[in-house]
Amino acid sequence: MRKRREEKRRSSLQLVDEIQKLKLMTEQILPQVLDKILSDSKTPDAVFSALVPALGEVLNCDRVFLYLRNPETQRGRVPYCWRRNSNFPEIGDAEWKKEPESLGEEDPLFAAALRTEPSIFVEDVETANPEVVNKDFEAKEFGHRALIHAHLCADGLLWGVLQPCMFDRPRVWTDFDRQVIAAVTEKISPLAVAYVRGIVQSQ
Repeated sequence: MRKRREEKRRSSLQLVDEIQKLKLMTEQILPQVLDKILSDSKTPDAVFSALVPALGEVLNCDRVFLYLRNPETQRGRVPYCWRRNSNFPEIGDAEWKKEPESLGEEDPLFAAALRTEPSIFVEDVETANPEVVNKDFEAKEFGHRALIHAHLCADGLLWGVLQPCMFDRPRVWTDFDRQVIAAVTEKISPLAVAYVRGIVQSQ
């Protein structure tokens, strides 16, 4: 009887240990620089302003931009964009713009985002499945060769897209890249909602 209780106790301790290890692994996914930004910054604007360039450095990308949108009005803008240097085109909108009604039909990536599907990692626009990526649309609108289409979703709605990308060459997105994006999007999706709602309330 005592032996059985001891085995049960050890089993419980092992389970607790595994849970703690899993929690620690989750906490360690984000590099310190990103974790600090997400922990210390007080407002959505402060987080996004610091996060976008830091994410570009962590992922070693050519450009990162953040598109934010109001899912009720289908109006959006790109208020945050980082480029490794001036050779890469800048994306930005001074005003909120109505999304073209045909956008979901022209851009399968955006259509997937509207359906709040998981983020999409495109290693090469030139060879990607045309059902996933419209090569001509990407070339015309963005000019990138590889990208992450990271979806910021809440309450079954799309509030933004975070898009790190590479120009001129394909990119194999690693497990590390994918874990970072998953952790970042989980943390900033509520901030995207707060940002958009804050704009609506101020108007």
